[in-house]
Amino acid sequence: MTEGNIWSRIIKFALPLALGYLFQQLYTAVDSIIVGNFVSKQALAAVGTTTPIVNMLIGFFTGLSSGASVVIARNFGAQNEKKVQDAVHTAVAMIFVLSIFATAIGVFMVPYMLEFMKTPDDVFAESRTYLTIYFSGIASLMIYNMGAAILRAVGDSRKPLYFLVVSSVVNVVFDLVFVILFKMGVAGAAYATVLSQIISSVLVLLTLTKTNGIFKLHWKNIKMHEYVMKEIFHIGFPTALQQSITSFSNVFVQSYINSFGSSVMAAWSAYIKIDHFAIIPLDSISMSITTFVGQNLGVHDVKRAEKGTKYAVILAFAATAAVTVPILAFAPHLIALFNKEAEVIEYGVFLLRFMTPFYALVAMNSVLSGALCGSGDTRFPTAIRLFSFVVFRQIYLFMVTQYTDSFMAVALGYPLGWLISAVLGTIYYLRKKREIEIRFSD
Repeated sequence: MTEGNIWSRIIKFALPLALGYLFQQLYTAVDSIIVGNFVSKQALAAVGTTTPIVNMLIGFFTGLSSGASVVIARNFGAQNEKKVQDAVHTAVAMIFVLSIFATAIGVFMVPYMLEFMKTPDDVFAESRTYLTIYFSGIASLMIYNMGAAILRAVGDSRKPLYFLVVSSVVNVVFDLVFVILFKMGVAGAAYATVLSQIISSVLVLLTLTKTNGIFKLHWKNIKMHEYVMKEIFHIGFPTALQQSITSFSNVFVQSYINSFGSSVMAAWSAYIKIDHFAIIPLDSISMSITTFVGQNLGVHDVKRAEKGTKYAVILAFAATAAVTVPILAFAPHLIALFNKEAEVIEYGVFLLRFMTPFYALVAMNSVLSGALCGSGDTRFPTAIRLFSFVVFRQIYLFMVTQYTDSFMAVALGYPLGWLISAVLGTIYYLRKKREIEIRFSD
């Protein structure tokens, strides 16, 4: 990342990362497609209504993984072998411990969160089953994410992709066997996901153990180094907090969606799955620029870091245009993949065609946030996103639902939050650039 053509470095890093995210999204997408077509729209709604609950817990630990990634990337760029080693072993020790807490908290909170979201009776039981099984095996997902973050921090985005390809194929096979052949319903979909995630976590740990690089994992050296923990939490905790709070905010949004009944819930579930695929290029570019900025600032090449950010913004806008057109054109067919009931398709098509044009705002948010994260600045960007996606969105939803029961009015809360975040985030980035130049200049 610190030398060579910038376009080439960012794109070559982002492409396998994007494919990795693609296969990662296939986990829950395949679950939704199979239960939506072979079980019922209530089953599709049940899997969909679990998304914000899952993301609330996962988001926190993914944020911490990003903190570890920045620390490792910066020291890898500077070839500081001792600190890379300490950071790797601290990150692995940390995720092992946190996985225990995540499993216990996740399983415990399932029924309470479903009640909090006002989950309808015809969806409640299946949602509880899916979530309980999912959280019981969440440690594997957390271990994979941390291991993949370590590999990406040192510039290897290919191996995490290969592991996801393998586990995604396994997930599809298990889904077909458990749901269609054994008639296990949403429980079968959950078991398939957990088993496939175990495979990806084992593969990433084996890779870290067998590498000859300075980021090699030595099991006897796994422990938490206090000075590294402080740095990881300093960088990662704001992002972790932002992601978990934003997901918790989406629990409130889901409660509004649930009030419209199972057809709207099923349509929303289908939209969310497609949305997650649509923003894959943006997430991969954001992760690329985080690593790019982190490594280049590690060698004090501020101009290259800034130029890379500009290129990443251009790439993000181009990627947005590339995904928007086919989504708008094939919206009915995309929703029908998940469920073919006319009412579900009607609501789903509305959501896709209403929300997708606003993805340009998400593109700006993703790149600038990723660049600032790479510089080690996460606090104020986190505050902006919390205000936009949590405070504003909740105030808006509360007020608008007092005066109307329009589904469109509720959906509008998302693009309005993106707009506010894009404006505030751009203003902050432009002001922060000069400070970064001074801090990292020789």
